Amino acid sequence: MLYSVYEFNRIAMTPWRAAANATRQALRSPMNPMADTIAGRSMAAAAELFESVTRRYAKPEWMLDHTTVNGKCVGVSEEIVWTKPWCSLLHFERDHDALIAARGDTKPDRKVLFVAPMSGHYATLLRGTVEAFLPDSDVYITDWQDARMVPVTDGRFDLDDFTSYIREMISLLGPDVHVVAVCQPGPPTLASIALMAQDDDPKRPASMTYMGSPIDTRLSPTVPNKLAEEKPFDWFASNLIHTVPAPNPGAFRRVYPGFLQLAGFMNMNLERHVDAHWDFFTHLVDGDGDSADKHRTFYDEYLAVMDLSEEFYLQTITDVFQEHKLAKGTQMHGDRKVDPAAIKDVALLTVEGENDDISGIGQTQAAHTLCSGLPDALQQDWIQPDVGHYGVFNGRRFREQIAPRMKAFMDETGEAALASR
Repeated sequence: MLYSVYEFNRIAMTPWRAAANATRQALRSPMNPMADTIAGRSMAAAAELFESVTRRYAKPEWMLDHTTVNGKCVGVSEEIVWTKPWCSLLHFERDHDALIAARGDTKPDRKVLFVAPMSGHYATLLRGTVEAFLPDSDVYITDWQDARMVPVTDGRFDLDDFTSYIREMISLLGPDVHVVAVCQPGPPTLASIALMAQDDDPKRPASMTYMGSPIDTRLSPTVPNKLAEEKPFDWFASNLIHTVPAPNPGAFRRVYPGFLQLAGFMNMNLERHVDAHWDFFTHLVDGDGDSADKHRTFYDEYLAVMDLSEEFYLQTITDVFQEHKLAKGTQMHGDRKVDPAAIKDVALLTVEGENDDISGIGQTQAAHTLCSGLPDALQQDWIQPDVGHYGVFNGRRFREQIAPRMKAFMDETGEAALASR
């Protein structure tokens, strides 16, 4: 019922949003004598604020149509190179001729696969991550599907399926790929690579990087970790799983709705979000277009959320946050036990944020303990000072300090891993 009520409310608000848009446009028209008055700007700002907080935000565009290499513009296009009902593998194809002209050589760039989180937001949350790597890397990223858009005839999707998908994509890209798992996909990505190592799969990657990932949530538990442990499994199944209503393509599928995930994120820092929207209102009234645009850019991404399948969400709760199966050595993939200690020649880098309030310090570092078969020469760890969870993979410190460190690790340690095989 909750999902249906949410949809009804969204539809019921449609004419009010239309009216707010019309009001905003009329009050900002240069033909309107009120446009340059405090009253006019205040009413227009209020109308835009109302529309922005009552809208359902669509999946954002990547908006990465070019990159800069040695001061020269190189075109970028999006290409789907692999697809299944629950995910597409997206390749950011750079203009080959322009790239050679800008660099003056034909040396191939490092190949990087970013495994985006499937935790409520779209893969575009990593736009800044991808952008930082485009000038000197051949970039691929997982583009997970919104469960609301997947017909029930396409079947179920759980954590084991997620793990299998990652293995298939790694195998497609080959042994010279560097895999980067951001936040949520850390455990299933590590499981995928462990299974490849157990099979002595020749396509296992050159390196793996985990960023702010819940490898072992028993270490430095945060508020979300504690909630997952304090509440019994039945509470999650009874209170957070709802049925997608018609006419959505995924009608009748049981899901963890994105709007509930968003509500949880917002409540963690409610005062900060309220202040941000008040500042947005005042920027509009003051005519501070640059600050208003920054607010729109952030919240157009932050408020765009996707649903997760029931089985994927609940299995993640039990296996990762309640029973800590990978960390305890009891993780199974189908009828196979996952053994990260089998990884002996895939370089490992872990990156954490000093102020991360979602994945506490030590949770990602736990990957080093689990990968006990790796020599020290193939392992590195980095804790980035003065950043929270999102600062681990986005923002100025990521671009200036974390990304260069990751690239150096891939080029040096990844090559050493390949050479050792």
